[in-house]
Amino acid sequence: MTIPGIAAAIAVGLTVGALGRLVVPGRPGVPLWLTMTIGAAAALLGAISAWLVGARELNLLALIVQAGLATIGVVIVLATASKEHSDSR
Repeated sequence: MTIPGIAAAIAVGLTVGALGRLVVPGRPGVPLWLTMTIGAAAALLGAISAWLVGARELNLLALIVQAGLATIGVVIVLATASKEHSDSR
């Protein structure tokens, strides 16, 4: 992996995190910085995964894997976080 590849992965993740926050209706129970951090971390995992399967340079396959993993990570965080707490004891 190269520095431009890592920078691209972080940029993709931050963008997906910010856009994921905009898509959720209402007020999400997760702060913006957390969705962007999760997106960046997941995109870095996507970059590493793409590199391991042979995408040694920044190409469409690497971007798709990065954006896909970032999207999955942000969706999981947004879906599992809620402001309502259960009252089960």
